[in-house]
Amino acid sequence: MSEFTVGDRDFLLDGRPVRLLSGALHYFRVHEAQWGHRLAMLRAMGLNCVETYVPWNLHEPAPGRCKDVQALGRFLDAAREAGLWAIVRPGPYICAEWENGGLPHWLTGHLRTSDERFLGQVERWFRRLLPEVVTRQIDRGGPVIMVQVENEYGSYGSDAEYLRRLADLLLAEGVTVPLFTSDGPEDHMLSGGSIPGVLATVNFGSHARVAFESLRRHQPAGPVMCMEFWCGWFDHWGAEHVVRDAEDATATLREILECGASVNLYMAHGGTSFAGWAGANRGGGDLHDGPLEPDVTSYDYDAPIDEYGRPTEKFWRFREVLAEYADGPLPEPPAAPAPLATPAELRPTGWTPLSAVLDARGGPETSAPVPPTFEELDVDRGLVRYEVTVPGPRRPYPLIVRGLRDLAVVYVDGERAGVLTEDDERLKEPVAGHARVELWVESLGRVNYGPRTGEAKGITGGLLHERQYLHGVRARGLRWDALDDIGDMALRDLPEDGAPGLYRGTVTVSGAGDAVLELPGWTRGFVWVNGFGLGRYWSAGPQRSLYVPGPVLREGGNEVWLLELEGAPASGPVLRLAPPDTARENPPASP
Repeated sequence: MSEFTVGDRDFLLDGRPVRLLSGALHYFRVHEAQWGHRLAMLRAMGLNCVETYVPWNLHEPAPGRCKDVQALGRFLDAAREAGLWAIVRPGPYICAEWENGGLPHWLTGHLRTSDERFLGQVERWFRRLLPEVVTRQIDRGGPVIMVQVENEYGSYGSDAEYLRRLADLLLAEGVTVPLFTSDGPEDHMLSGGSIPGVLATVNFGSHARVAFESLRRHQPAGPVMCMEFWCGWFDHWGAEHVVRDAEDATATLREILECGASVNLYMAHGGTSFAGWAGANRGGGDLHDGPLEPDVTSYDYDAPIDEYGRPTEKFWRFREVLAEYADGPLPEPPAAPAPLATPAELRPTGWTPLSAVLDARGGPETSAPVPPTFEELDVDRGLVRYEVTVPGPRRPYPLIVRGLRDLAVVYVDGERAGVLTEDDERLKEPVAGHARVELWVESLGRVNYGPRTGEAKGITGGLLHERQYLHGVRARGLRWDALDDIGDMALRDLPEDGAPGLYRGTVTVSGAGDAVLELPGWTRGFVWVNGFGLGRYWSAGPQRSLYVPGPVLREGGNEVWLLELEGAPASGPVLRLAPPDTARENPPASP
């Protein structure tokens, strides 16, 4: 069997120097039927390795209840079949613009520390996960050549015991390939995130020589590698679409390689954060402690291979550079996935109000002195309805929602009274006594990076009427995964006013293939096609349509469900299914 090791200056395969030309591709952001195509695209770009994270929260939605952990193993097998090595980054924290940075919502203890309440859960999870990796290491005939310890820990903490415990756990569970860490190229990040005896790598988007000089100050010997070369970037709802000039990105890639370094393109192919798994960031500069900035559903990332698996100008520029470092001629890219042959239009034919959806698919109702959080209600991605009766008699006073995370549509005595956010927690119109108040609170994505990772969702600071707290709050949660199999949901005629609720329709497809779903006039919500969760849509932009992988569609009738949370088009709501070529959303804009 082959052996991959870390030498004094180079990576070594059976004693021979090798340069890693890797690309990030997350198996959980690509439909499994399309893995082979995307991996072949990496090979055609000139890469010899693929890198992936592992999202803990996707695979263990509840303590001890694991879900398709074998998907990682199947992906690694697909990488081997494609002729690629593999780098695995199992976390437990991954960032990745993914819900809560991959950490489950139900965790207790101080996250990302040596707190035994947290580490005990990590150890139990790793013992379940790591056999998928260990059995596929290169010294056992598999593709796995390196495994990461944590992720960018130097940007978060300084618990050296925690990192050491993680490294020891990986070794104890059978990891024999080299371990590594990755951090930003700053002194406090490299010192806080590295481990003696474990290879350190750096992450950056430009100024490669400066970054590698910083790395060398901390690690005088060993291979030099950029584990994340940010060749694009991600988008936030309500902000401009971000692009990076192909020529500029190519110049930095060339600089990395001219330094004699190995590289991992982040992202080579971004894919899509299906099913509401997109995370969120906090703005406010270097401290990442400011306003919430939720991530869009698309994870196109302005990558060299776009969200639909097609080569971009950046792909061809990178291929020219990478070809200079290849052992022989590069393979030609595989044929692009077949697009939808015939555009189609869908008009919903049935509807049910949010309250009925909650009754049919929601969790148990609780009553407590103060509002429970999403975590206390066991809601990861989803919605919570809070209800409270304002006691009386009393004059009208302002209603304030303290610590709102993230967005609430408020009704007073059944009438819509406004939309609140964490930046605007006060209803515009005062509320009098004996009023019945409903607050439908939605999580827009848990923070995936920075000091506020792991913060609670829902109403976290209480309900105030004037200066008095309102107690006796009733709450009931609805998880998005409860709608993956909607089944025999009772439906009514469409509302004339486009009221929030669950809309159903059927679209007839001829020539099934990759498509986009356009939602003109719809405000904010989630879509399922044939039970597959496409993710969140939002009129705030910049994303204007949702990607529908070809394998999700079938010839003939296809069932579409939309959970609209604020307001659908009042007259004749319509959706359009179109090939990606005819509906390219997100026109380029400067970052």
